Amino acid sequence: MATPKVILYYAFAPLADPEAVRLWQHTLAESLGLRGRVIVSSHGINGTLGGDVVELKKYARGLRSYAPFKDADIKWSAGEALPDGTTALFPKLSVKVRDELVAFGAPDEVEVDGEGVVDGGTKLTPEQLHELVEREEVVFFDGRNRIESEIGRFRDAVRPPVDTTREFLGLLDSGAYDHLKDKPVVTYCTGGIRCEVLTPLMRKRGFREVYQLDGGIARYGETFGDDGLWEGSMYVFDGRGATDFSDHTALVGRCDRCDQPTNTARDCSDIACVAQFARCDTCADLDLACATHAA
Repeated sequence: MATPKVILYYAFAPLADPEAVRLWQHTLAESLGLRGRVIVSSHGINGTLGGDVVELKKYARGLRSYAPFKDADIKWSAGEALPDGTTALFPKLSVKVRDELVAFGAPDEVEVDGEGVVDGGTKLTPEQLHELVEREEVVFFDGRNRIESEIGRFRDAVRPPVDTTREFLGLLDSGAYDHLKDKPVVTYCTGGIRCEVLTPLMRKRGFREVYQLDGGIARYGETFGDDGLWEGSMYVFDGRGATDFSDHTALVGRCDRCDQPTNTARDCSDIACVAQFARCDTCADLDLACATHAA
């Protein structure tokens, strides 16, 4: 593999036949030797794929050649290759049809038209985000899961204590964040797609001034690296585990055993357990079980 890369992308558009799109996507990605995960729904497409930069560029052109996906937001990052030339970050290619692109458990609450998600938050570029922060006292609201925010987040962000995306609506409906409804709230997530769905759900629940970081943490990191408002590493759902934006990335996570700084998220060693946690290398060498399954 000449230059291994990873792309993260999504596009919201009404799709009359998601299964036909799934078949096309699987054929396209497989023909180019790409691996990763693609989700298709009646609301659009969301994917992360790894492979050679040349083949990924062919894939991106093919994706955008389909009119509903012509404006797909594609973000690029460094990949890793195995000796046989395949991507080291994804074990296989998976292309599936789901009810939701992001599993908030509210497919009927989200409306999508030819322009994208209806009634979502106001989108901010990284530069516009800085302008807003200079003008107003904003609240950063993390649209990711607990382990993701543990190893990296915007300074002083609200970090919902959720282990899955489906838990967000229960927290919002519980009134836990009602005190934020009259404040300017800036949501953020890895590549932007979760906020595309989260912001209209928040607006439906009475949050009056809701923004979303366009392109998510990935695009913010491309723009300002570690010299802005972001602190720590960005969690990613592939073999890398996390990525950094500079050579001076702060360690903001804390080891769940010894409380030393770390940016490493681990999986519980019990194969029946789905728990993840931050744990430093020293403690991981001693034990890779979560607190529940520790000896």
